Amino acid sequence: MNVDIVEMQKKRVLFLSNHFITLYAFRKELIAEMIRQGHEVYLSLPEDKDNQYFEDLGCKIILTDIDRRGVNPLKDLRLIRFYKKMIPQVNPDIVFSYTIKPNIYGTLATNGKYKQVCNITGTGATFLKKNLMSTICEMLYRSSIKKCYKVFFQNRGDRDFFINEGLVKDNYAMLPGSGCNLEQHKFKPMPTDDEIRFLFIGRVMKVKGIEQYLKAAELIKRKYPNTHFYVAGWNEQPECMKMVEDSQKAGFVEYIGFRKDIDQWMERCQCTVLPSHGGEGVPNVLLESAATGRACIGSKINGTMDVIEDGKTGYLFNTGDAEDLAAQMERFLQLPAEAKASMGRAGREKVEREFDRNIVINRYLEEVAKA
Repeated sequence: MNVDIVEMQKKRVLFLSNHFITLYAFRKELIAEMIRQGHEVYLSLPEDKDNQYFEDLGCKIILTDIDRRGVNPLKDLRLIRFYKKMIPQVNPDIVFSYTIKPNIYGTLATNGKYKQVCNITGTGATFLKKNLMSTICEMLYRSSIKKCYKVFFQNRGDRDFFINEGLVKDNYAMLPGSGCNLEQHKFKPMPTDDEIRFLFIGRVMKVKGIEQYLKAAELIKRKYPNTHFYVAGWNEQPECMKMVEDSQKAGFVEYIGFRKDIDQWMERCQCTVLPSHGGEGVPNVLLESAATGRACIGSKINGTMDVIEDGKTGYLFNTGDAEDLAAQMERFLQLPAEAKASMGRAGREKVEREFDRNIVINRYLEEVAKA
């Protein structure tokens, strides 16, 4: 990794996270670089057998009971009390936090006494509809992250929403998502055989657009039998999983489950599809697919529109519209083989230019240097 090293005082750095995988998948290079530079790194995250990976790097693990998705006031109060006690004990020079609970409860616990950098990695489904939950989350954001040292946004839409709603002061900056590891996700030539394969990667749930993907797959498969549609991801909502199973029985899609070898499936396919309804940061699925040299089709939502250049690296479709998704798939199908390959190369070049993970690493190292 070619990261410029500057002479700096060794710092004590604390990460607040809700799961091992969010640190491992997107921040392991940053953490390894901090350790290499001699910084003292603490990770607050739930118990997981894989935490040993970071211990072996030289990190100190602080086991933290955090319910990622649950809305239990008593559990959340316990988390705030835990942070209030733990953070002064660590006494970090700087705190980095990710996802809604570490961002909000970390800043509520420290009340601006520590230099905390929050990363808005996407808003999930929280703000897609105006309801009691979104109102509560807005109140919590408004009373918390305004007090933190800095807020990193991953896409312009989230940034503008937080500014317009008064959830943040002028203490913000932009990052190109979590960035993409270009060494790990190497460019591979586009498959040139006659079978065109589409790949959905994501949790099997309504907000990820699985219904639109299944409907579009049916429309295309009936018209173009020599196409294949794959679904890769965890089963998050039983009713949606039932739809996937029914579609598979009808011969329209193939469910391949959660894959540790997902890179190989990206390479086999010509196009990755992300029909999400919103709440993404900058979708890593699209970054990694584009870096591999694959075309991408995605809905017109914040984050996705930062990655896909419509007509150049892939296509955008109207969110929630299965017929429009099918139309964009058909546009891709009708391209000559060289045009498909050119789309893949353009995607790789865009990721190299704008989303190299080293850009993100260097931004974080700058914050550590200033702490």
